[in-house]
Amino acid sequence: MTRPAAIVLGCSAGGPEALKVVLGGLDPRLPQAVLVCCHTGSETVALLCELLARASRLPVIEAAEREAVRGGTVQVAPAGYHLLVERDLHFTLSTDPRVNLVRPSIDVLFASAAAAWRNALVGVVLSGANADGADGLRELRRLGGCAIVQSPDDALASAMPQAALARAGADHCVPLDAIAPLLNQLCLP
Repeated sequence: MTRPAAIVLGCSAGGPEALKVVLGGLDPRLPQAVLVCCHTGSETVALLCELLARASRLPVIEAAEREAVRGGTVQVAPAGYHLLVERDLHFTLSTDPRVNLVRPSIDVLFASAAAAWRNALVGVVLSGANADGADGLRELRRLGGCAIVQSPDDALASAMPQAALARAGADHCVPLDAIAPLLNQLCLP
């Protein structure tokens, strides 16, 4: 696999706590863009960004329409919008119909990021109570990206990791505390 240019992470129930563990373990020298889609059920992700910023050694911001993807930065999908990565590595926000009953959808983010980065992308599916992310992870793997799935028995809500494993498989299925060290190993020279 090519050295990754970006990391996409998706989660739902139990996700904020899982994200804190992963982002807290990432090396602050990581040059890759880190894109996050988390189902929060809130009107805004400001509180989530604040929570993650306290745990992360990388800056955490909300992604915005036509904003460029930033290396070395965690960019979080805004509430109520699908977050897509365009081929010119800028974001598009969409109010298209919900996918898997949610917007933002992990599938939408993963599939668009896979089209943009192909084999230079790592996708991570964390704790969650639905199947969102499974189809996006399958597309990511089809285009040569690397798939990491949190071990279902280690997740607060195991449905999302189980669906990802069933539909997409994984290059690595590991406990939560092993994900950041694995990302650091894959992403740093």
